[in-house]
Amino acid sequence: MKKTGHASSKKTSSDKQRSQKQRSPASSPRHGEYTLAETLSQPAIWAETVKQLERQGTLKRLGAVFSSRRPWLMVACGSSYYLAQVVAELWAKYFHIPCTVVPASELLFAPEEILRNSGAEQAVLISRSGETTEVLRAGELLQSHGNIVTLGVTCNTGGALEKLCNHTLKLPWADEKSMVMTRSFTAMLLMFQRLGARVSGNTQLASVLDHIPEKAQQWLDGNADKIRAFGAKRKFADYVFLGQGAHYWLAQEAALKITEMSSSYAQAYYTLEFRHGPRSIASRDTLITFLISDAAAAEEALIVNELKQLRAATLVVANRATPALQRCSDLLISLDMDEPEFARFPVTAIPAQLLGAAIGVRKGLNPDAPKNLTRAVVLGSNESDPIRRSDT
Repeated sequence: MKKTGHASSKKTSSDKQRSQKQRSPASSPRHGEYTLAETLSQPAIWAETVKQLERQGTLKRLGAVFSSRRPWLMVACGSSYYLAQVVAELWAKYFHIPCTVVPASELLFAPEEILRNSGAEQAVLISRSGETTEVLRAGELLQSHGNIVTLGVTCNTGGALEKLCNHTLKLPWADEKSMVMTRSFTAMLLMFQRLGARVSGNTQLASVLDHIPEKAQQWLDGNADKIRAFGAKRKFADYVFLGQGAHYWLAQEAALKITEMSSSYAQAYYTLEFRHGPRSIASRDTLITFLISDAAAAEEALIVNELKQLRAATLVVANRATPALQRCSDLLISLDMDEPEFARFPVTAIPAQLLGAAIGVRKGLNPDAPKNLTRAVVLGSNESDPIRRSDT
């Protein structure tokens, strides 16, 4: 009886162990698993974006409504705000489209001033969730100006934003399970590149985007692991991202990724402006990432060397690897793409996403669900309600 009882007890213990194993973290999504999968899925998502836009005739439809000659206003928050700034830079440079960008909160505080100074006749409201309170309030405000045609851009097919805009462009296939924007940021960027080409009638520039998904996949296959390994192996007290022109706004977005995914302190500056005070933080404990532009590449390479001499760690993202950059980079990531600079912007955004996730996991955090964040910034109906913040 004792033996039988012992066998029965052992079986019960084994059953418990199996049950616990089934419920263990190993069988649940690992920290950063969604973020990594979504980051690596971007070339496929870009290809799907092009396919869906063509199948639905979206750009053709919007091209018949919106104009490159009338002033635009872009309204957004968080990552979507940095996205809008990149878009405004490339629209102005490549498509000669006048565009003003403001955070949604600024439009709410000074609507008449902003609308007067921008001269906007067309407005874009960007919110991945379609539920960001400040963007929705901006939509309500613009709705009261009947002379402004509005376009809502979102990844949510059922969001409140759609009800407030004259037209809506939805990219649900680009949405994320994780809280932080990765592939939705770059998919919307690709869409805006094509929209700018459409409304300006520049089919030649639009065609250079056709092979970006394929080339980006090849680049990811060769570089993703290197970037992740670099982020996982060494601790830094400060993270800095530098860029000129539109790269400055990609640097702002990159700093936000590090902050969100790893709860680390990150800053962004125009590359040459870093000499004017901020360089005082350069040390062994500082990782400085350079997003090298075509226009300022020679001058930016000089600053990489200057900061390396100050013993800062340097990560360089450039289209071509030069001997000078190789000598002063702890990690040099080259894109090696023949396309114009504006076509490379979505790829340029990826290293910081991989880096931020790797740093977060190294610190024992979960980049899929950063602390203090939710998927949408939804403000309470009264002042006592808490504010929930997120990448929007």
